[in-house]
Amino acid sequence: MALLQDLIQQIDDPALRDRILQETNKLLKQKKFGLVFEEHLPECTPLYDVPIRVGSKVAVKTGYVSDIYTVVKIDGEEIQCDRRETHEQKTFRLDELVTVAEFGEPIYPTLKPIDFVENAPNSDLWHTLIEADNYHALQLLEYLYAEKVDCIYIDPPYNTGAKDWKYNNDYVDSSDAYRHSKWLSMMEKRLKLAKKLLNPADSVLIVTIDEKEYLHLGCLLEEMFPEANMQMISSVINPYGTQRLNEFSRNDEYIFFLMFGNAHPAGIVNEDAPEQTYWKTFRRGDLASRRGQSKGGKSQFYPIYVNNKTRAIASIGDPIPPEVDRFSVPEKPGCTTVFPLRDDGTEMNWCVRPETARQLLKNGYIKAGKENKKTKQLYPILYLRSGTIDDISTGKLVIDGYDRDNSIIAHYVEKKEQMPQTNWHFKEHSARDYGSNLLRSIYKGKRFVFPKSLYAVKDCIYLFTKNKPNALIVDFFAGSGTTLHAVNLLNAEDGGQRKCIMITNNEVSVDEAKILSARGFHPGDIEWEKLGIARYVNWPRTVCTIEGHDVNGNPLKGKYITNGDKVIHMSDGFQANAAYFKLAFLDKTSIALGRQFRELLSVLWMKGGAIGKCPELEGDELPKMLILPKNKMAILIDEIYYSEFDEQLRQHPEIQTVFIVTDSESAYRTMIRSYEGKSCYQLYRDYLDNFRINTGR
Repeated sequence: MALLQDLIQQIDDPALRDRILQETNKLLKQKKFGLVFEEHLPECTPLYDVPIRVGSKVAVKTGYVSDIYTVVKIDGEEIQCDRRETHEQKTFRLDELVTVAEFGEPIYPTLKPIDFVENAPNSDLWHTLIEADNYHALQLLEYLYAEKVDCIYIDPPYNTGAKDWKYNNDYVDSSDAYRHSKWLSMMEKRLKLAKKLLNPADSVLIVTIDEKEYLHLGCLLEEMFPEANMQMISSVINPYGTQRLNEFSRNDEYIFFLMFGNAHPAGIVNEDAPEQTYWKTFRRGDLASRRGQSKGGKSQFYPIYVNNKTRAIASIGDPIPPEVDRFSVPEKPGCTTVFPLRDDGTEMNWCVRPETARQLLKNGYIKAGKENKKTKQLYPILYLRSGTIDDISTGKLVIDGYDRDNSIIAHYVEKKEQMPQTNWHFKEHSARDYGSNLLRSIYKGKRFVFPKSLYAVKDCIYLFTKNKPNALIVDFFAGSGTTLHAVNLLNAEDGGQRKCIMITNNEVSVDEAKILSARGFHPGDIEWEKLGIARYVNWPRTVCTIEGHDVNGNPLKGKYITNGDKVIHMSDGFQANAAYFKLAFLDKTSIALGRQFRELLSVLWMKGGAIGKCPELEGDELPKMLILPKNKMAILIDEIYYSEFDEQLRQHPEIQTVFIVTDSESAYRTMIRSYEGKSCYQLYRDYLDNFRINTGR
């Protein structure tokens, strides 16, 4: 376009030139730079919990969810519908249809309790599994945890063409010409929401992918997260290799790490690394620090005298100004005068001033290395940097004695941490050995294909939550539940209280869907739902690993591989709790206010930090207030009772989160004036309006 504009400027006729420029500028505004893909309409959503009424938008459960009908008449179990595209009138049975929501239509979510596992009744820590389309669950999490998430780890569908994911409720395979475009559109919408969850000051987004989409994904991530420091890791997940006809045998995949704010990977200990050396070169290395340059200063070029017999440093001289020839400096009898010289003769500087060097010499923190007559600087001079000296002070580096030249002899109690490298080849990351085989030991059969290695996921999360024992971790492509398993193992290792929120749909596999359909079952039926990934794979694994047994109740065998010497038997389970919810949708027009509150109490529990077991209302009558010390939250439902509510709060200083139900902004501000230090939220009396989502997809 730039060349075209240059050529247009050569047109002599000013009117024609201006007209053509106007038209090209219009084109320029439409042109996209960077990653370009089709803007597919967002997915329609089946709402199985919303009843079908006259005027409802519906779709056939076994058809395309985007093929929408409008309900014209309901006669018992028969539903007369008008097809939007053709206005064809058609009659269906009630159980054949499902209510759907389209782009921009508000929907009202609730978290319907399904199950829970409690293996640490005295702990406030509760993890969460949400069965849902992750797009809508992320919209709800935006209300609950905006800018509060420390780590998002996702393992999205790899778009292999093998019907491993759905778009608009239909499997996408290799014959779909828009396969890559649909995948990018799907990912973009979810990553936009994920971005709102991450703490911009210090958080990380971790995304795994293989060669099918890693180039497209990398471009998308760069475009969406320009503020992040992004690195890609190559990780061997199949040391045996996957054989392909006339192609390289594939054994790895890729991991994108997007680091926000101050986030950076923690150091790791490489047990196979050689003994850590603590002596470093005393001569500066960069030419900008050579003698006479401002960076090196005027006080760091001086002679060091090495005893010719003992090879020990005898003394340290004074600085020599840049204009003074070093050869004019007097020699010392029985010593070799050593200056900081490169092999080409360039005069450099030492790393510190002479007074500091003398203190190093006194403490045994500087020494002469082995003589080398082939170099301009006959003796290399070695010293301890400030960080190494700090290691001595803290006991990490222990002095065993002193050498003949009075320099220290020491060793590190533990191997020093190093920054992890960008190519990972660890046996514990084998997806077969520590993914598939691990799940087989839990399920006593095969329920899930291609699970991640438990330790591959754990290592990713560990690098960014090592120093965050209370981190909040989200996985919205949770699949078999490896992320929560990894978080529990991390907590067991170091006593942390990291909290994990998993989101996964309840899709069945392609083969299972065919079998169930042939038997007359549809999505939403009990027989169909019980074989979905959330209920048949993720939740059983969560329960079994927390309680330490397989699906038959027998103790799990073996030990976990841990960082350090701590032994953790799989049969011991984890001191952890988890709640399982299904993201359901409410019909705003048919639910009374009291029922609304009851349905939304679990959402408020999550908003309050999911502390303690999720509370439940007893009886049919709506209370005036809820004071929940175990959940560290309180809710004023009827503002008339504010004085009593306020008195109750004063008796429970442990309460951290306060909800006030009122439509008056001024009344709300007045009531929370004395609650400094607590998280306070206003709720409208029409509760569903607080949680309306899907209004701007």
